Amino acid sequence: MPAADTPAVAATFRAVLEAGGPSFMPTQLVVVPADALAALGPRTKRVLATLNDQRTERLGLLPLPGGGRHLLLRKALCQALGLRIGQELTVSLAPDPHPDYVDLPNELAEALGAWPEAEAAFLAHTGAMRRAMARKVADAKRPETRARYAVELTERLARGSHPFRAG
Repeated sequence: MPAADTPAVAATFRAVLEAGGPSFMPTQLVVVPADALAALGPRTKRVLATLNDQRTERLGLLPLPGGGRHLLLRKALCQALGLRIGQELTVSLAPDPHPDYVDLPNELAEALGAWPEAEAAFLAHTGAMRRAMARKVADAKRPETRARYAVELTERLARGSHPFRAG
């Protein structure tokens, strides 16, 4: 992201990494304090989160049961930063100036570029769904698996099918 496009940090706070997330996808989360949410503004749904001054990630402010918001941190991200459940970390948040931006893995970008119908269908989906498709491909460990996932997704998109359901 260009430096001129980087928004000013709206809030910085210390938090404890907690276990959480949906039951089907155990993951780690950070509860965002009310004053940090107020500093971001009520319309902010996606943020640039800098964790321990090491890495900046595009994340969503997800609702907590009973009110408030939290950040969901992937296991791989926590491992890369050496974070464990119960550990305290510093979080700096700024509103994401491009909330619908999707970082496409090379395999998916190449597959979509080769198939205009699939690319049009991809772009018709919400930002959240586009991020989910990109994450599915990017999270595969082996290059062959990433390529296979990219081809499967583009074929489904070109046929007008749901990107994650075969058939």
